[in-house]
Amino acid sequence: MLKDIEERIFPKEMKPSNGMLLEHLARYYFALPYAKGEVLDIACGSGYGAQMIAKAKKKEIKKIIGVDIEPNAIHYANQNYYHPLLTFRIGDVLDSNLKEKIGTFDTVISFETLEHVPNDKEFLKRLYSLLKPGGTLVVSTPFGQGRGKPCNSLYHYHQLTEHEFITLFTDNEECFEDVQFFYQQGVSVENIKRSGVRYPQGIAVCKKIV
Repeated sequence: MLKDIEERIFPKEMKPSNGMLLEHLARYYFALPYAKGEVLDIACGSGYGAQMIAKAKKKEIKKIIGVDIEPNAIHYANQNYYHPLLTFRIGDVLDSNLKEKIGTFDTVISFETLEHVPNDKEFLKRLYSLLKPGGTLVVSTPFGQGRGKPCNSLYHYHQLTEHEFITLFTDNEECFEDVQFFYQQGVSVENIKRSGVRYPQGIAVCKKIV
């Protein structure tokens, strides 16, 4: 069994109407226009999202690698989500040698991962190192009470506030440009925060300066 199975998505074993499944699928559909060249899905889980990208963007990508820290997740992905452009590998985003192991990418996608690491600034630094100059990063995370404050999930170190999430990309030593922020509620992803609407998740899209 996977350690954090409650947090993982298994489309083949879930009802199509499952709300969590639909939210996760919506994020991958959102990411499709940004996927090009060599693509990395870091913390790919069961692998369905990486395969979705491989199928939808097969004429625009050279390859896609799905990486996850959990060996059982990678085994499941290999058994269930084959595509000729797609490979799965065991790996840790916080591994300082990961870049040497898998290379750099034109697009890096990491959904609902940031909250699983103790140091979100180090996490962003690692993602930055995996991007080619001019590459695009797409990251999502649930909003919460903030750094160092407890949250409801056993598997989250903490959940950033909206302000902390935004400043993570705008006030750091990594050089990003064209930083855009989006808000997700259910399957809806919006680039303008509507007054009175509570958005549980945030998505950031940015480019690494050439």
